[in-house]
Amino acid sequence: MGVSENIIKPQALRPGDTIGVVAPAAAVERAHLERGVAALSAMGYRVKISPHALDRSGILAGEDVVRAAELTAFFADPEVKAIFAARGGYGSGRLLPLFDFAALARTPKIFLGFSDETYLLNALVAQARMVAFHGPMVAMDFSHGVSAPARDHLLRLLAGETRELTLEAPTALRPGSARGPLLGGCLSVVVAMIGTPWEPLFDGAILFLEDTGEKAYRIDRMLTQLGQAGILRRVAGIVFGAIRPVEGSAREGALIRDFIGEATAQLDCPVLSGIEAGHGTANFALPLGLPAQLDATARCLVFTEAAVTT
Repeated sequence: MGVSENIIKPQALRPGDTIGVVAPAAAVERAHLERGVAALSAMGYRVKISPHALDRSGILAGEDVVRAAELTAFFADPEVKAIFAARGGYGSGRLLPLFDFAALARTPKIFLGFSDETYLLNALVAQARMVAFHGPMVAMDFSHGVSAPARDHLLRLLAGETRELTLEAPTALRPGSARGPLLGGCLSVVVAMIGTPWEPLFDGAILFLEDTGEKAYRIDRMLTQLGQAGILRRVAGIVFGAIRPVEGSAREGALIRDFIGEATAQLDCPVLSGIEAGHGTANFALPLGLPAQLDATARCLVFTEAAVTT
């Protein structure tokens, strides 16, 4: 069964609804969280912060079992209409064995995050058959300011006001067009999920990849693994967001572009690059699990149905 078959769409988010904020990954700075919550409040939402969001256990936002329990509790909480991650960093992958995804699917909700939350986003799609949202986080993006176009895009998407959504990808690396459910996110996390029980359902999917702060040889190593594992030939198409080099090095950036070109040169599927999603971009939100059309001629990624139910 393909991932987009019987995909569950969560309920739309409206002004006045309550957003639950959780910290599934790295430890969160209080000031950043407070600024992000204030930004959400200014948009007209109520905000409910999980009780242990500011806990610390080493580099993590508290113990694994507590972080998993708080996310599970917000899915079950009828007051909470959507769940936004506080930040990424590291730690979400440690939680995957602690979730009952069948139970989460019984109370589907918007879950929004990116970076390290790539673990949770793809697991919700694959295991709970639920659309999940790759996009801004509270104590990172909202704390430091989301651009007006990206903010408006997000609010329309989560409210169900966007039935057709087009995002430009200015560089076509391979020709063609393809349709399939969108999966992926942070490249290093996608690669880390391979071979686990929570591996994304790559077959026939549009694979989105982005990353930040990785040396060029590491990007090549990860793309090589995706190629040697056969995954790049199992997907229907590939679209890259920004893959930002270490310290913004121009030389490293050029090497990364070369490695991406080499990794995709012999593929038969369309490959586009430059979409404004992920680290170091405007970070337009993407609905993972939702069918998408990738068109190398028009150089765009297109969704033709709402990502939520209204």
